[in-house]
Amino acid sequence: MPPSRARTTTALALLLLTTAACTAAEHEPAPAPHSPPVSRQARQLRLPLDAYASTMAETHLVEDAQEILMRRCMKDRGMEWKTLPRVADQDTEPPNLRRYGADEAEAVRHGYHPRPDPPSVIRRSRAWDARETLPAVVRRAAYGPSGKGGCLKATDRQLVGDTAPPDYHAFNQLTGTALETSRRTPEVRDALRGWRTCMAKAGFDYPDPYAAAGSERWETAEPTPAELATARADVTCQKSAKLVTVWAAAETRVQHRVIRQNADRLHEAKARKDRWLAAARRVLKRAAEGRGGRRHVQAPRGGGPGR
Repeated sequence: MPPSRARTTTALALLLLTTAACTAAEHEPAPAPHSPPVSRQARQLRLPLDAYASTMAETHLVEDAQEILMRRCMKDRGMEWKTLPRVADQDTEPPNLRRYGADEAEAVRHGYHPRPDPPSVIRRSRAWDARETLPAVVRRAAYGPSGKGGCLKATDRQLVGDTAPPDYHAFNQLTGTALETSRRTPEVRDALRGWRTCMAKAGFDYPDPYAAAGSERWETAEPTPAELATARADVTCQKSAKLVTVWAAAETRVQHRVIRQNADRLHEAKARKDRWLAAARRVLKRAAEGRGGRRHVQAPRGGGPGR
């Protein structure tokens, strides 16, 4: 099988709004060039552990470099390789979008349904899907019998040598623990109580924003009037209770403690991430210089894992 693709939702988002995301995935998204951007609060929300994980933009950057090397490798084997279309920088979501519940800008128009993917994201996703139907001889040359060999293996060796990818499973465990730990702090519990009181006054009965977003009632193709009303009340009550501000401050303290407790492990993960990114940037820079008519310099060879 081909390597797994990068999607528009980060691993963090799997901790949140799972039901709503699965519902939306059943329906192919349509381009939404005029869809409102996410809120400023979501764009500006940063947490200490973010430094140790790759953003979606960084994941795309590494993939784009791998694609250039894959094309060269496949050409050497006498086969064409169509590279993935690039995703526009403005089309990637912030790393902590919906971490503490629905985002205000999204909720106003889409309720708890995620906003439709932008055109550049849709094009890349469709290109990944098209690889499921590659001829057997092309798939074998690209991925080998195991799905981790062929040009894919050669490409990653060329890119980063023996550097393993960052331990994202470990990162997800740590960030998930930090989220749940911060949720139990007195200040967050007070903020959640204020949110519930506000929602009750508006006629809605949910224990927290996750329950509101994950209601089975929203498993529909499009947001219903009831969903939109609930989501708008939700974000209004988040602001009233200062929920995101309070929760982010609490989790920041928790994450700093987690980082101190796992310093060696996280330092190694960040070193791996930085090496992959640096190698990818070199490949992309040389490719850009080549398109500009400059002399191409071959990327260094080595060994490394697949996507």
